[in-house]
Amino acid sequence: MTAEGGRGRLVLVGTPIGNLEDLAPRASRILAEADLVFAEDTRRTARLAPPGRRMFSYYDSNAASRQPMLARALEDGLMVALVTDAGMPGISDPCYRAVRTAIEKGAAVEIVPGPCAAISALVASGLPTDRFSFEGFLPRKKGPASRRLAELAEDSRTLVFYIPPHDLVDALEMMHSILGDREAVVAREMTKVHEEFARGTLSALLAEFASRTPRGEITLVVAGFRP
Repeated sequence: MTAEGGRGRLVLVGTPIGNLEDLAPRASRILAEADLVFAEDTRRTARLAPPGRRMFSYYDSNAASRQPMLARALEDGLMVALVTDAGMPGISDPCYRAVRTAIEKGAAVEIVPGPCAAISALVASGLPTDRFSFEGFLPRKKGPASRRLAELAEDSRTLVFYIPPHDLVDALEMMHSILGDREAVVAREMTKVHEEFARGTLSALLAEFASRTPRGEITLVVAGFRP
Protein backbone atom coordinates (compact mmCIF):
# COMPACT_ATOMS: atom_id res chain seq x y z
CA MET A 1 0.00 0.00 0.00
CA THR A 2 1.79 3.11 -1.21
CA ALA A 3 1.70 5.86 1.37
CA GLU A 4 -0.26 9.03 0.71
CA GLY A 5 1.71 11.95 -0.64
CA GLY A 6 4.60 9.73 -1.68
CA ARG A 7 5.97 9.58 1.86
CA GLY A 8 7.22 6.14 2.85
CA ARG A 9 6.27 4.46 6.11
CA LEU A 10 8.25 2.11 8.31
CA VAL A 11 5.90 0.24 10.63
CA LEU A 12 7.40 -1.66 13.56
CA VAL A 13 5.02 -4.53 14.24
CA GLY A 14 4.91 -6.39 17.53
CA THR A 15 4.25 -10.12 17.12
CA PRO A 16 3.45 -12.94 19.59
CA ILE A 17 6.22 -14.28 21.82
CA GLY A 18 4.64 -17.73 21.63
CA ASN A 19 0.87 -17.97 21.47
CA LEU A 20 -0.27 -16.93 17.98
CA GLU A 21 -3.63 -15.81 19.40
CA ASP A 22 -1.78 -12.79 20.80
CA LEU A 23 -1.37 -11.25 17.32
CA ALA A 24 -3.29 -7.96 17.41
CA PRO A 25 -5.88 -7.26 14.68
CA ARG A 26 -4.01 -4.13 13.63
CA ALA A 27 -0.75 -6.09 13.37
CA SER A 28 -2.47 -8.65 11.17
CA ARG A 29 -3.86 -5.89 8.94
CA ILE A 30 -0.48 -4.16 8.56
CA LEU A 31 1.20 -7.44 7.59
CA ALA A 32 -1.49 -7.92 4.95
CA GLU A 33 -1.27 -4.38 3.57
CA ALA A 34 2.49 -3.74 3.64
CA ASP A 35 4.32 -3.49 0.32
CA LEU A 36 7.36 -5.19 1.86
CA VAL A 37 7.89 -7.16 5.06
CA PHE A 38 11.34 -7.28 6.65
CA ALA A 39 11.49 -10.20 9.08
CA GLU A 40 14.18 -11.67 11.29
CA ASP A 41 12.98 -15.14 10.31
CA THR A 42 10.81 -15.19 7.19
CA ARG A 43 9.64 -18.75 7.89
CA ARG A 44 8.18 -17.78 11.25
CA THR A 45 6.64 -14.58 9.94
CA ALA A 46 5.06 -16.46 7.03
CA ARG A 47 2.70 -18.04 9.59
CA LEU A 48 1.39 -14.58 10.47
CA ALA A 49 1.21 -12.87 7.08
CA PRO A 50 -1.08 -13.80 4.18
CA PRO A 51 0.41 -15.70 1.23
CA GLY A 52 2.16 -13.67 -1.43
CA ARG A 53 3.74 -11.03 0.80
CA ARG A 54 7.06 -9.67 -0.47
CA MET A 55 9.19 -10.76 2.46
CA PHE A 56 12.92 -10.33 3.08
CA SER A 57 15.13 -11.47 5.93
CA TYR A 58 16.51 -8.80 8.25
CA TYR A 59 18.79 -9.81 11.12
CA ASP A 60 22.11 -8.88 12.72
CA SER A 61 24.36 -10.34 10.03
CA ASN A 62 22.60 -8.83 7.00
CA ALA A 63 20.98 -5.65 8.37
CA ALA A 64 23.68 -3.37 6.95
CA SER A 65 23.32 -4.81 3.45
CA ARG A 66 19.52 -4.44 3.59
CA GLN A 67 19.60 -0.70 4.29
CA PRO A 68 19.82 0.35 0.58
CA MET A 69 16.75 -1.76 -0.24
CA LEU A 70 14.86 -0.27 2.69
CA ALA A 71 15.93 3.25 1.73
CA ARG A 72 14.73 2.80 -1.88
CA ALA A 73 11.37 1.43 -0.75
CA LEU A 74 10.82 4.38 1.58
CA GLU A 75 11.94 6.88 -1.09
CA ASP A 76 9.36 5.31 -3.43
CA GLY A 77 6.64 5.97 -0.86
CA LEU A 78 6.09 2.32 0.08
CA MET A 79 4.97 0.92 3.40
CA VAL A 80 7.51 -1.43 4.96
CA ALA A 81 6.56 -3.62 7.94
CA LEU A 82 9.41 -4.73 10.18
CA VAL A 83 9.03 -7.67 12.56
CA THR A 84 11.38 -9.66 14.75
CA ASP A 85 11.29 -13.39 15.53
CA ALA A 86 8.91 -12.75 18.40
CA GLY A 87 7.83 -9.72 20.41
CA MET A 88 8.61 -6.06 19.77
CA PRO A 89 11.19 -5.09 17.15
CA GLY A 90 14.13 -3.19 18.58
CA ILE A 91 14.68 -5.38 21.65
CA SER A 92 18.03 -7.16 21.14
CA ASP A 93 17.84 -6.93 17.35
CA PRO A 94 19.03 -4.46 14.65
CA CYS A 95 15.71 -2.61 14.30
CA TYR A 96 17.33 0.71 15.25
CA ARG A 97 19.26 0.69 11.95
CA ALA A 98 16.02 0.58 10.00
CA VAL A 99 14.55 3.37 12.13
CA ARG A 100 17.60 5.56 11.52
CA THR A 101 17.33 4.96 7.77
CA ALA A 102 13.65 5.94 7.82
CA ILE A 103 14.42 9.12 9.76
CA GLU A 104 17.22 10.04 7.36
CA LYS A 105 14.85 9.58 4.40
CA GLY A 106 12.10 11.65 5.99
CA ALA A 107 9.78 8.65 6.15
CA ALA A 108 7.17 8.12 8.84
CA VAL A 109 7.97 5.70 11.65
CA GLU A 110 4.95 4.03 13.20
CA ILE A 111 4.51 1.51 16.02
CA VAL A 112 2.07 -1.38 16.34
CA PRO A 113 2.60 -2.35 20.00
CA GLY A 114 2.81 -6.01 20.91
CA PRO A 115 4.13 -8.48 23.47
CA CYS A 116 7.65 -8.21 24.89
CA ALA A 117 9.28 -11.11 26.73
CA ALA A 118 11.32 -8.82 28.99
CA ILE A 119 8.29 -6.85 30.19
CA SER A 120 6.10 -9.96 30.46
CA ALA A 121 8.65 -11.73 32.64
CA LEU A 122 9.24 -8.63 34.76
CA VAL A 123 5.60 -8.02 35.62
CA ALA A 124 5.00 -11.70 36.45
CA SER A 125 8.19 -12.05 38.50
CA GLY A 126 6.95 -10.59 41.76
CA LEU A 127 10.09 -8.44 41.94
CA PRO A 128 9.94 -4.60 41.97
CA THR A 129 8.91 -3.13 38.63
CA ASP A 130 9.15 0.59 39.36
CA ARG A 131 12.81 0.72 38.27
CA PHE A 132 14.50 -1.94 36.16
CA SER A 133 17.40 -2.43 33.77
CA PHE A 134 17.04 -4.53 30.63
CA GLU A 135 20.47 -6.07 29.94
CA GLY A 136 19.59 -8.28 26.96
CA PHE A 137 22.04 -11.10 26.30
CA LEU A 138 25.26 -11.29 28.29
CA PRO A 139 28.51 -11.39 26.27
CA ARG A 140 29.30 -14.91 25.13
CA LYS A 141 32.80 -15.02 26.60
CA LYS A 142 33.15 -15.49 30.34
CA GLY A 143 35.52 -12.55 30.90
CA PRO A 144 33.32 -9.84 29.34
CA ALA A 145 30.22 -11.41 30.91
CA SER A 146 31.82 -11.33 34.35
CA ARG A 147 32.80 -7.68 33.90
CA ARG A 148 29.27 -6.77 32.84
CA LEU A 149 27.83 -8.39 35.95
CA ALA A 150 30.44 -6.72 38.15
CA GLU A 151 29.28 -3.35 36.80
CA LEU A 152 25.74 -4.26 37.89
CA ALA A 153 26.64 -5.60 41.33
CA GLU A 154 25.51 -2.45 43.18
CA ASP A 155 22.66 -1.50 40.84
CA SER A 156 19.47 -1.32 42.90
CA ARG A 157 17.19 -1.79 39.89
CA THR A 158 15.62 -5.14 39.03
CA LEU A 159 17.75 -6.75 36.31
CA VAL A 160 16.30 -8.49 33.24
CA PHE A 161 18.33 -10.77 30.97
CA TYR A 162 17.73 -12.95 27.93
CA ILE A 163 19.50 -16.29 28.44
CA PRO A 164 19.90 -19.09 25.86
CA PRO A 165 18.71 -22.34 27.50
CA HIS A 166 22.10 -24.06 27.15
CA ASP A 167 23.75 -21.13 28.98
CA LEU A 168 21.32 -20.92 31.90
CA VAL A 169 23.30 -22.97 34.44
CA ASP A 170 26.55 -21.13 33.71
CA ALA A 171 24.76 -17.76 33.92
CA LEU A 172 23.14 -18.62 37.25
CA GLU A 173 26.47 -19.81 38.65
CA MET A 174 28.24 -16.64 37.50
CA MET A 175 25.51 -14.38 38.88
CA HIS A 176 25.50 -16.19 42.21
CA SER A 177 29.25 -15.73 42.45
CA ILE A 178 29.30 -12.04 41.47
CA LEU A 179 25.93 -10.68 42.60
CA GLY A 180 25.37 -12.82 45.68
CA ASP A 181 22.42 -15.05 46.50
CA ARG A 182 19.54 -12.84 45.39
CA GLU A 183 15.93 -13.58 44.56
CA ALA A 184 15.42 -14.40 40.90
CA VAL A 185 12.85 -15.79 38.48
CA VAL A 186 13.43 -17.98 35.43
CA ALA A 187 10.57 -17.29 33.00
CA ARG A 188 10.41 -20.00 30.35
CA GLU A 189 8.16 -20.60 27.32
CA MET A 190 5.88 -17.68 28.21
CA THR A 191 2.37 -17.79 26.68
CA LYS A 192 3.01 -21.34 25.43
CA VAL A 193 1.62 -24.67 26.67
CA HIS A 194 4.63 -25.33 28.92
CA GLU A 195 4.89 -21.83 30.39
CA GLU A 196 6.90 -21.82 33.62
CA PHE A 197 7.95 -19.28 36.24
CA ALA A 198 10.59 -20.84 38.47
CA ARG A 199 11.12 -18.62 41.53
CA GLY A 200 13.75 -18.76 44.23
CA THR A 201 17.24 -17.60 45.12
CA LEU A 202 20.01 -17.83 42.55
CA SER A 203 21.51 -20.77 44.45
CA ALA A 204 18.17 -22.61 44.56
CA LEU A 205 17.57 -22.04 40.86
CA LEU A 206 21.10 -23.17 40.09
CA ALA A 207 20.52 -26.43 41.95
CA GLU A 208 17.16 -26.93 40.22
CA PHE A 209 18.34 -26.38 36.66
CA ALA A 210 21.60 -28.26 37.16
CA SER A 211 19.43 -31.34 37.58
CA ARG A 212 17.20 -30.79 34.54
CA THR A 213 17.87 -29.40 31.09
CA PRO A 214 15.81 -26.25 30.44
CA ARG A 215 14.19 -25.83 27.05
CA GLY A 216 12.65 -22.95 25.14
CA GLU A 217 13.08 -19.19 25.33
CA ILE A 218 14.26 -17.98 28.75
CA THR A 219 14.06 -14.58 30.41
CA LEU A 220 15.84 -14.25 33.75
CA VAL A 221 14.75 -11.58 36.23
CA VAL A 222 17.10 -10.87 39.16
CA ALA A 223 16.51 -8.69 42.20
CA GLY A 224 18.53 -5.49 42.43
CA PHE A 225 21.22 -4.76 45.02
CA ARG A 226 20.06 -4.30 48.59
CA PRO A 227 22.62 -2.91 51.07
